Amino acid sequence: MKIVHVITGLGLGGAETMLCRLLQAQRGATREARVVSLTDIGAAGARIGELGVPVSTLGMRIGRPDPAALLRLVRLLREERPDLVQTWMYHADLLGGIAARLLRLPVIWGVRHGQADRRDKLLTRVTRRACALLSYRLPTAIVCNSESARRAHASAGYAARKLVVVPNGFDVSRFRPSPEARAAVRRELGIALDAPLVGLVARYHPHKDHDTFLEAAARVRDAHPAARFLLCGHGVEWGNGDLAAKLDRLGLRPAVHLLGRRDDMERITASLDVSCLSSVTESFPNVLGEAMACGVPCVSTDCGDVAEILGDDAGAVVPVRDPRAFAGAVLDALALDEREREARGAAARSRVIASYAIEVVARRFAEIQLSAIRPAAA
Repeated sequence: MKIVHVITGLGLGGAETMLCRLLQAQRGATREARVVSLTDIGAAGARIGELGVPVSTLGMRIGRPDPAALLRLVRLLREERPDLVQTWMYHADLLGGIAARLLRLPVIWGVRHGQADRRDKLLTRVTRRACALLSYRLPTAIVCNSESARRAHASAGYAARKLVVVPNGFDVSRFRPSPEARAAVRRELGIALDAPLVGLVARYHPHKDHDTFLEAAARVRDAHPAARFLLCGHGVEWGNGDLAAKLDRLGLRPAVHLLGRRDDMERITASLDVSCLSSVTESFPNVLGEAMACGVPCVSTDCGDVAEILGDDAGAVVPVRDPRAFAGAVLDALALDEREREARGAAARSRVIASYAIEVVARRFAEIQLSAIRPAAA
């Protein structure tokens, strides 16, 4: 089977990370793959290249429609002659779906968004609406990474019978409990080994609602003066004046470590006592699965499939935009004794291995890929 994956961009977001993991899991499994980015070849593109998968770009500029890019994609697919086109995110779904249709190739779409948000860009809203209208004709299947995304897109007018759920998958050999990483990261940052360390891994974006996390952090520090807070992700750095001003207003600067984007997330995550997610909207947040695989208790807002992902033992779920409830849940997690923490961590890791290990998820993708090409072959 030869598959061309078409994706909007190749920065280090959730969809890009999942594509990397899927390509690695399916490498050598009678599949030949190529990746086409509509825009750039970023850090994820470099990782994919290291897997031996060719990567190319159509050279589109973010936020600017480019009809000529469709012609470039059609030409590329005609030359590649794949058995299947698999697309990732709205813009790639639309462009890749039309190109595949013109060449009579089967196409699987990939939906990675939860509920629509009024703050979404106009082009994103228009593209999503166009995809809903075309979903009845273009894709063979539409893969959503969460049940909440499936429901949201069925309500938005997508062809409900084509919507299937395949959750994100995780490399549990990479993300695992590591006392060595815990000690090393703390040593690098000058944090005492016994100091409570609470983390938020999220790019700086309104959807991630850093305000709620920071207000909760201030409450946690009032109760736990020794607590430290580790934040990382794109835009999460001291050069971000808006973020720095918020930290100063809350008096948190001495207790906070801003690390920006990191490539060693398995070390960072394993160093935490509590992993947090304060988003107002999500589909299937990778950071929770990674924390669970590392045996780290989680505190998250109630968005997307969070409650299903965490289950009964892996963490606490609180209302969105509620710093008081968020702080209370973090303090409850910090109050766990060592035996309780280890038991919850082991249960969380077992849950990831059983339901969200990349090998499990890759097999589900393989089933959908095979079913997409069989009608075409017949």
